[in-house]
Amino acid sequence: MPLNPLDLYDVAGALSEEERMVQDSVARLVDEKVLPVIQKCFEEHRFPRDLVPELAGLGLLGSSLKGYGCAGLNAISYGLICQELERGDSGIRSFVSVQSSLCMYPIHAYGSQEQKQKYLPGMARGELIGCFGLTEPHGGSDPANMKTHAKRRGTDWVLNGSKMWITNGAIADLAVVWAMTEEGIRGFIVEKGTPGFAAPEIERKFSLRASVTSALFFDNVVVPEGNVLPGVVGLKGPLSCLTQARYGIAWGVIGAAQACLAQLLDYSKTRVLFGRPLAQNQTIQVRLADMARRITAAQLLALQLGRLKEQGRMQPSHVSLAKWNNCRMALDIARDCRDMLGGAGISAEYVPVRHMLNLESVITYEGTETIHQLTIGRELTGLNAF
Repeated sequence: MPLNPLDLYDVAGALSEEERMVQDSVARLVDEKVLPVIQKCFEEHRFPRDLVPELAGLGLLGSSLKGYGCAGLNAISYGLICQELERGDSGIRSFVSVQSSLCMYPIHAYGSQEQKQKYLPGMARGELIGCFGLTEPHGGSDPANMKTHAKRRGTDWVLNGSKMWITNGAIADLAVVWAMTEEGIRGFIVEKGTPGFAAPEIERKFSLRASVTSALFFDNVVVPEGNVLPGVVGLKGPLSCLTQARYGIAWGVIGAAQACLAQLLDYSKTRVLFGRPLAQNQTIQVRLADMARRITAAQLLALQLGRLKEQGRMQPSHVSLAKWNNCRMALDIARDCRDMLGGAGISAEYVPVRHMLNLESVITYEGTETIHQLTIGRELTGLNAF
């Protein structure tokens, strides 16, 4: 029986029935709703917002959270959701990742009961969209050097500063914003329309064009005490959110790599050069085999990472290794597929160039490759080189 070229080690066979059902349902959504429109959205620099009810209807928003209308799925199911969504486009996975891991998660983990009841059900239904304000214009790799600050004024807080490269910002109904206070870094829920709060979209991107990216500006924004996350002070809050989101990225990029390889395999079998299919050349087969090797390694890494997460044993360094390895894998494969398609590789008719451009962002955001390498270096040596 021939092996599945996109799953050589039969990771699908290691999944539970529920996990396979989740993957299959998201795959159908991607095939039927995302793939027919995503290239045009990418070309037009437009997020397909009409897909949000479809995503919510499948329970994909806050899918790993329990209660408040969330699906309560396990870690591997969430990973498979990200993988299938990113097979469509990194921008769609980014939307779900930000909504789920960076906005709903901190409210669920650190919010008051009132905050959870107020925001989470609507966010799970896709009626409220969130964004996550951590990265600042002067750089994102050193969040402790935060310039955005909040000061108490009676029973309220006054927020000033700015954030940059914020996914969903211009379409968000609320922002989970991290700011420096006298007590340390605190999380604030800032609602759209609050005086002094602006979220202009960043235009002229050549990556993640089917995703909304924005700046956030805070000019004496008054935030009531009831909108401060009470359960955390310090960098632990935002970094724990990033750990959740990076977990999803480690799975998601596998889908982008699989999409590129699948299309290249079809192309190489039908493209005839010098009297034989392109796929019959040794050099081509070696490159295809190397892609399959790297995808397989990434799948097994993600699967074990998911098991560690479900067992409560996952450490941030585990996630760093997977984010580093799998993003590098996917970007290299997208670039190589683009090359092997020849002139067709730069055409919008083929997916590798779109995935390649998107992955240039994915390998950078939520911890650059170098940051994750240094995280593993610190784990190995016990010495901090940051």
